[in-house]
Amino acid sequence: MKLYAWAVLFAGLGLLAGGGGVLGQSPAPPLVELRQNYPNPFNPATTIPFTLSGDLFANGHRPRVSLKIYNVLAQLVAVPILQGTGEKLQDLELTCTPSASEPCAFSAYWNGNVLDTDKEASSGVYIYQLVVDGRRFTKKMIIMK
Repeated sequence: MKLYAWAVLFAGLGLLAGGGGVLGQSPAPPLVELRQNYPNPFNPATTIPFTLSGDLFANGHRPRVSLKIYNVLAQLVAVPILQGTGEKLQDLELTCTPSASEPCAFSAYWNGNVLDTDKEASSGVYIYQLVVDGRRFTKKMIIMK
């Protein structure tokens, strides 16, 4: 029993010291970072920022990116546009020339309307999901009218 307690204690110390890496080293920055939309709560429109590491663009690779907004019933509500291009963020192959120290920053814009209509989405909680080369990243937002 004492041996087990010591193993748990040392495992816990390892987790506190930084996870599964070497002590004193910080973990590598994430390849994809989906940030919180702003403003949140919002009415009538919002911006959704995200960053992609320069490693994703190595050797001329163009990551395939989609961003979709769902209601709490998992029904598709909207596909935001990529700011700066006006293109819907649905299976877009993004390009970027990252600097050595900075990731590529992007932002999406949603006008608060339901899929290609002039009807405004109702108040409530919504889920937005970024898919980059098949990997999913999810956050929630609130519309308050």
